[in-house]
Amino acid sequence: MNQSKLYIVMVGLPARGKSTIAVRLKENLNKNHIHTRIFNNGQLRRQITRVNTTTPEFYDPKNRTGVELRERIAIINLERAKRYLSNNGDVAILDATNVSLKRRQMVKVMLNEAPILFIECINNDKEILEASIKRKIALPEFQNLDPQAAFESFTRRIQYYKSIYSTLTTERNFIKLDSLNNRILQEEIVDEIPYHDLIRDFLVTDTVKNLFLIRHGETTFNLENRIGGDSSLTEKGKAQAESLARYFSRKRIPIIFTSKKKRTVETAQPIAARQKDCVIIPLEEFNEIHSGICECMTYEEIREKMPEVYYARRKDKYNYVYPGGEGYVTMKERIDRGIKKALYLTGGTDNIMIIGHRAVNRMILSHFLYRRTEDVPYIYIPQDMFYHIVATQTKKLFQLKPYE
Repeated sequence: MNQSKLYIVMVGLPARGKSTIAVRLKENLNKNHIHTRIFNNGQLRRQITRVNTTTPEFYDPKNRTGVELRERIAIINLERAKRYLSNNGDVAILDATNVSLKRRQMVKVMLNEAPILFIECINNDKEILEASIKRKIALPEFQNLDPQAAFESFTRRIQYYKSIYSTLTTERNFIKLDSLNNRILQEEIVDEIPYHDLIRDFLVTDTVKNLFLIRHGETTFNLENRIGGDSSLTEKGKAQAESLARYFSRKRIPIIFTSKKKRTVETAQPIAARQKDCVIIPLEEFNEIHSGICECMTYEEIREKMPEVYYARRKDKYNYVYPGGEGYVTMKERIDRGIKKALYLTGGTDNIMIIGHRAVNRMILSHFLYRRTEDVPYIYIPQDMFYHIVATQTKKLFQLKPYE
């Protein structure tokens, strides 16, 4: 068995992040001069077959025609992967569901000249799954179906795969991965796996090629120095949003994440309007810190009416929690979750945009850039500049840039 070559076999139900992990693994390994190629069954199916594979019945295990065609496609890709490793390839990634014991047994029989590492992607978050399916049905193969019909079709497809799904248990080398949170749930390694440490490090690392972190434009509450609330943009704030739209019209921004507050969505709308096929996804996780009984008050009003709140927060701004509300310390879990959702839903997208709030953006920055917790509430978050963030295994970049 060739110990310098490796097969990585993805496992998991549709819309669980397998292809995203496969693409990023390939990019990371290639950057380390490890020749890597992906063999994706879905792409091959769309290339070589004229059969209508959008119908969920095509994936019914009782549909003999569908089963035979999918098995033929799998064999073609396995043979291509073998040829690749027999030449100058180092790592071949088999990107398919591979959820049945029968399919994995075939893989093990055919790929017997190099170690096999199975990576199972697991994610049962309903909100993320729904958003992932919506991204899947944007593929050309669903263009003849209306969005609701396409969504229902893909959901039934998943149910057919569930009926034959068997999780990894007896394979010699496998990693079970929480693909939303980049967390290894279980690992069993018997053989010597080439590049194992590099692969594991990648699987647990939040990777972002280009994240543009923006604070919403000026609002009426900003002018009055009020906190929280759900105020709209001022005329200046709208002008700032238009300036952002002009600046980013030169870049491809497929998805803009916002909070559920009007001011972030209003900032995003002009940007999306200048993009092609750009969607805005509001996430509750990116809502501004909730100031409880102080919501919608000015800092001066808090100092005068609730001096105990005002001075206690000044003493320890990061750990202080507003009565009936939040603090930086209690926001961390939801902000981290929002970041994980954004990275998961954008897949291999080069450019990601998040339009948030002052406290929220401080927490997002601190997720990628080490700062002492007591310093986080003082990170500079202006309304006429944005942060450009690159965070990979080999590169960390943080730039505060003007857009006017």
